[in-house]
Parts: sequence; structure tokens; C-alpha cells
Amino acid sequence: MVQITKDGAYDAVAPDDFPAMMEPERYGRRSSAFDRIISATHDHFWDPLNPKYIDFSEPFDLERQQILPDEMFPIFQTSLGERLKGSDHIRFANQSARWSLSSILHGEQGALALSASLCHILSDPGAQEYAANQTREEARHVTAFSAYIKARWGAPLPCGPTLQNLLTELVLAPEVYKKIVGMQMLVEGLAMGAFATLYQRSSDPLLVKLCQLVMTDEAFHHKFGKIWADRTIPRLTPEEHNLVEDWAAQCFQTLLFNLVNPEQQKPVYASVGLDWQEAMAAIQEAFGDDQRREQMKQSANIFRVLIKTLLNSGIVTDRSRAFYAVYVDMDELKREGDRMVGDDIAEEGIKFLKTINFRGGAGTALLAAE
Repeated sequence: MVQITKDGAYDAVAPDDFPAMMEPERYGRRSSAFDRIISATHDHFWDPLNPKYIDFSEPFDLERQQILPDEMFPIFQTSLGERLKGSDHIRFANQSARWSLSSILHGEQGALALSASLCHILSDPGAQEYAANQTREEARHVTAFSAYIKARWGAPLPCGPTLQNLLTELVLAPEVYKKIVGMQMLVEGLAMGAFATLYQRSSDPLLVKLCQLVMTDEAFHHKFGKIWADRTIPRLTPEEHNLVEDWAAQCFQTLLFNLVNPEQQKPVYASVGLDWQEAMAAIQEAFGDDQRREQMKQSANIFRVLIKTLLNSGIVTDRSRAFYAVYVDMDELKREGDRMVGDDIAEEGIKFLKTINFRGGAGTALLAAE
């Protein structure tokens, strides 16, 4: 195991070394790095079980309406997809949306478990408190997406092998840098891009509202990884930087080439009588690097968001720049600055939450957050 610690705020102990957490002097070594995002917790509190925040009884006709538009499904831009007509077309689109949202649910479960695992190893009391807050917030995301999927389909689909393997690796990794780069930066960045896309393009008002509420939390989770990058990346040795950079590229490549692979979505294709291997061949024929690059020009494209996250963090150097430049204009990303897709959506969501949480005074807000 290679533990890379350049700042005391991210110092860690072994998962089985609980006595280290009870050392008297540890309690006085609290970093102030996370105080602002901890203090802002009440600003974006919401309860998925309370209909004043979100009401999962809102109806949607899955037989006649698509939750997401055709452009979000590559199969519809192939000759194979043209065979899907009428109810089969709608069924595939909504089952594919079910698969995507099930993947998000599994990702939230992974984020919950990973945040909890950070509580076991982060020795700084401030970092530990932040991780505990995030664990609570990820738990409500699991509750919320479970409720949405239950309302629309009854139950989620299984986790695809690629995502399951990556989440398992991240949760069980003893290295803090793998957890933070893999989950707090890449998976959380992926989530922000996905939620922004769903918010902008879904025809289901309930899903739109759910994504905005979740983004009010995810924007803060992403900041935890950015604080790590700001305090760690500039102080890495060349060998350590190579280690982190290669790990990030490996995770990105895994997500890029497998996340929406038809092999991962076998139940979806089977639901309309399509063979996933035939579907994969049709999509590969219709979509090459040029088409993928064109899609990544959209600000909310999930993989574009991931590359921007890595670039702004300083993880990407000339060693890996060409790898990412195949898909996006790296100079253009750099010119965009630190502002991330979804920040505006999250800020509007926080304004909405404040009208609920702070109605009646500060006492009401604190009561709602307890």
C-alpha cells in the first residue's frame, strides 16, 4: 500500500487502528480546511421522506411518455434502433433510463460506503466530521433514488459489472488518494455531469426536481476533493504524481469505454428482444472517436466534466494530456476556469431549500436539520 499524505487534514491511519483515534492529542489537531462546507450543511438540508421537499407520488405515464429523449440513446441512431417502433421504442427508452438511474443508485450506495470508510481512517477531526456529514447526505440520496425508481418501475436493475467492480475497488482501497481521486473527483464529477444532463433534458418533473436536490449536496462533495487536490497535487514528487495521474487515467478509461456499453445493459436490450452483441456492433459502426468528440463539446457531457475535473485539479500533465485531447479541446477547458457544470443549478436549489428550512426563523432551520 502506498499512502500519499502531503497535508495533515488528509492524514490517515490503518482501518483497523481504532486506538489511534482515541489518542488525547488527536482531538486538538483539527484542521479548519472543511469548516465552511461543514457549516453550510444546514443550507442544503432536505428530506426525501417529506413531500414539502419532494413528492414521489407525482404520476408519469411510462407507457406513452419517455423520461429521456431519443438523442440520449445511441441505439436510436443506428439501423438496428430504427426497428424499434411505437411501444417498443418507448419501452426501450424507459428501460434504459431505469438502468441509468439504477446505476446512479448503486453509485450513491458506493459513495455512502466510501464516505463511511473515510470516517474510519481520517485522523483529522474536521475531515472526519466532513466525511460523516457526507455519509449522511449520501444515505438520503440512496433513499431518494430508491423511492424514485420504486415509484416508476418498482425495483432497480442490477449494477453493471464495470461499475460494480470500480465501486468495490474504491470502497475497499486502503489508499486515501484512490478514494478521493476515484470517488470524490471522478465519480462525483460523473454524477454532477449526469444530474445536470437529466435536469436539462428529462421530461419527468419529478426526476428534474430530484436531480437538483441531489446536486445541492454533490457540489459540496466535489469541493472536498478539490481541497485535497489544492493541498496535495503541487507537493507531490514526480513519482507520486505519476502514480496519481495514471490511476486517474485508468479510472477514466474504464468509465469511458464500459459505462454505457451494451454488454453492461443486457437486461435492457433483452426487454425489447434485441441481442446486446448485435447492438454493440451497430453502435460501434455508427459511433467512432469523431462522434464521441462531438458529443463531448456539450458542457454537461459526463466525460467532458470528468476531464475538466482532472485538468483543473492539476492531475493532468503532458504525460496524459494527449490521451484526453483525443476527445476534448484541452485549451478550451482550461479557459473555462473552475466553474463546473451544475453549479448554477445547485445554487438555485439551495435558494429553494432556504425558503423551506429558514421559514419561521433560524430555529426552524436547525430543527429541520436535526
